[in-house]
Amino acid sequence: MVKLRHPETLGLRLRVVLGDGLIIGPGRADLLEGIRETGSIAAAGRRMGMSYKRAWQLSETLNASFHAPVIVAAKGGVAGGGAHLTPLGETVLDAYRTLVRTAHQAGETAIATLTAAVAGPAPHATDFSE
Repeated sequence: MVKLRHPETLGLRLRVVLGDGLIIGPGRADLLEGIRETGSIAAAGRRMGMSYKRAWQLSETLNASFHAPVIVAAKGGVAGGGAHLTPLGETVLDAYRTLVRTAHQAGETAIATLTAAVAGPAPHATDFSE
């Protein structure tokens, strides 16, 4: 059985490759959005079914990839800790989400055509009621 990473989303899975192989795609964008919503890298990772270590690695990779950090994290302890997106992080996430929406809108007809081709013609309904 093939595990789909985004089974609820049909259509495009957009990845943007920028200089030096920086990739921002659905997973990294979801992590950024999770940090925005939860205030925590660990909580955002858990929400995605991602290990604590993997969430932190992706956060560090994102921060190292841009000219300035996109995520700021404070260590836990008595004061609590937490994380939030920087203004650059908000800009990156919003730009990616805008690009995805634009691509979906532009490709709506083609996606419908491909979906219909995969699904094939609708089977004839059989009336079993008597």
